[in-house]
Formats: sequence, structure tokens, C-alpha cells
Amino acid sequence: MRLFFSNLKKYKGYLGYAPVSILKTEVANTYLNWLWWFLEPLLFMLTYTLVASFIFNQKIRFFPLFVFVGLNTWNYFDRCVKRGVVMMRHYKGIVTKTYVPKYIFALVQMALEGIKIAISYLLLIPMMLIWKVPLTWHILECIPLFLVLLIISFAGCTIMLHFGVFISDLEKTVQVILRLIFYLTGIFYDIGANKRLAKEHPFAQTLLMKVNPVACIMNGLRNCLLYGDDPEKTVDWLWVGIWAVIGLLLCTLGIHLIHKYEAGYAKVS
Repeated sequence: MRLFFSNLKKYKGYLGYAPVSILKTEVANTYLNWLWWFLEPLLFMLTYTLVASFIFNQKIRFFPLFVFVGLNTWNYFDRCVKRGVVMMRHYKGIVTKTYVPKYIFALVQMALEGIKIAISYLLLIPMMLIWKVPLTWHILECIPLFLVLLIISFAGCTIMLHFGVFISDLEKTVQVILRLIFYLTGIFYDIGANKRLAKEHPFAQTLLMKVNPVACIMNGLRNCLLYGDDPEKTVDWLWVGIWAVIGLLLCTLGIHLIHKYEAGYAKVS
């Protein structure tokens, strides 16, 4: 880990430059440019809100914001993990010409997605005012929750980066698994409020809300940002702490795998 922090200091200039450069490239040939990062989460929120409200008859307080927070939380984790699988192929031109610790590319991707999610959450501020969401001190609890999300995402990205080099079918497999997890995470429905699930399958409800780290973090973010005035809506800090520890262990594993095998990545990828 000492080498990891040493490399962070050494490549901090690249970490600051690369995400901004990639963002500029993404919008270079579009008419709306930076506006897409505001419009994309807003349009997805409207789509899922309409579908869930009219087809599935969801009756959740501040439901559009409920969906918005869920989508942005999931998208950050999902994009980091998916990108990790193909990262060495994407950066093959750099990898074959010069040495860069491969987890630096994972951090660049996280910074890139971090800028996008930060822009998205700027939209949440006026929306909270429009929907008259009560502002409480619980909003501050979102800070450690975002930190745990970063830890879990980095762990997933680095591990996928390593195995994505050696397993050619991993990309499609990960896409299928993540799509399944997406529907089990409660993006547009409240797992905890499902009385039928709680009555008939209480173990399954616990499994969906706590054993899934993204659902655990997402539920916490919703409760502290939107429902801070409701004493029944609290953050499960025990499970958040458990996932923080597991995430740090997985980060250590991912960094170790990269340090050990990165010399052969260029040959395989």
C-alpha cells in the first residue's frame, strides 16, 4: 500500500488532467455539450418515474427524487465496474509505450464519473426546493456514504481491470450480472416498504437491502437526503461500516493483483 500512495503522489498531475480531457472529448462533437450531463439523469428520472408511477402504481414520498438518487448512485458504481473490465484494451496505446500503474486508470475513471455525478447532484438542490423536501442535519450523513461508495466502486473497478485482461467473456458476463443486480437494488421501488416481501420472505428483504452494498448505500443516501425528518428512515451504519471494511479489503486485493501481474497485461490485452 505504501507504493500505492507513492504512485498517487507521483501521478497526481495526470489524475487531475486526464478526467477533464476525456470529458472535453466526450462533448466535442455534440450540440448540447456540457448540458448532456444535466439532461441525461433528468430524462432517465422522468422515464422511470412515469413507468413506475403509472404502470406499477408506486406511491412513495418525493418519488421523482427517490428515483433520481437511486439512478445516480447505481450509475456511478455500474459505470466504474463495467469500464474496469475493458480498461486495458482502452488504454492499450499508453500501456505499450510507457509505464503507468494500472490502477491509476481506474482512479481516472472514478474521477470522470465523479464529476458527472457531482453535476447530477447539483440538479438535486433545486429539485429538493421545488418538492419542499425538509432540510435536516442528516444531510451531512451523505458524506461518509459517498466515501463508502467510492471505496466499493474502486474495489470493483480494480478487480475487474485485472480479470478483464485474462477472461475474454468477462465483459458480457458482468453486463448480465449487473443488469440483474440493477433490478434487485430498488432503483424505482422501496425494498424496505414492501410489506408482502417482509411478511413472506423477510430473509430475502434483508438480503436485498444489506448484502447488496449499492442498495445499502443508496437506501442510506435517500434517508439522509430526502427523509431526514422521518425517525423511521435511518441509515444502517452497521452494514455501511461492514461494507466499508469489506471494500477496503477488496481494494487491497485489487491493488495487489495489479502490482503482481501488470507486467503481463500488455502482452495479453
